[in-house]
Amino acid sequence: MPELMTNARDIMDNGGIVMWPIMATSIVALTIAIERFFNLRRAGIDTQEFMDSMRTVLRQHRIQEALRTCDEAASPVSRIVKAGILKHNRAKEDIREAIENAGHLEIPRLERYLSALATCAQIAPLLGLLGTVQGMILAFTEIQHKHGVVNPSDLAEGIGNALITTAAGLIVAIPTIVVYNYYVARVENMILEMEISCSEMVDLLAQDRGEDGE
Repeated sequence: MPELMTNARDIMDNGGIVMWPIMATSIVALTIAIERFFNLRRAGIDTQEFMDSMRTVLRQHRIQEALRTCDEAASPVSRIVKAGILKHNRAKEDIREAIENAGHLEIPRLERYLSALATCAQIAPLLGLLGTVQGMILAFTEIQHKHGVVNPSDLAEGIGNALITTAAGLIVAIPTIVVYNYYVARVENMILEMEISCSEMVDLLAQDRGEDGE
């Protein structure tokens, strides 16, 4: 472990000052990835099973039981469905409006911090590129000071700086992009499930009141 810490310090020192914002970007990206993992995991339920349960209790006019089931599920889909059930004795348009309003609140919760994660994925390679430019500047400055007569070792610091920051930026960016795309796809699937469930719930509640579908 001490050797690993020493190597990490050496990499940070050799990479130059740009390594610090790259490290900060990696910490932010990792924090968001972990937070989204647990929150999206809690938000996910078996939508088909949940809707089957809703159909059963609503067709038997067990409204209170349906509301309890929604509370127990504690997911975006269940909260949206609950908003519609609370308006079960109202017109179809009122039910649809309640469900849509609840959906407008739930979708931002699912997408929370994803834009920040995308920003981390975008700026990490740019910071690496900045470090590359910094390293090249150091190398050319060394050549200028030596009036064009230099040993390879004189350029080692600048070239090492350039390579380390480039690699560090890519190491942060690549997994962050993968994680971001995964979460975006997962959120889109959840939103699609919500839309399908909400449309079905509107029709189900309207039919329960004897209204014709539009």
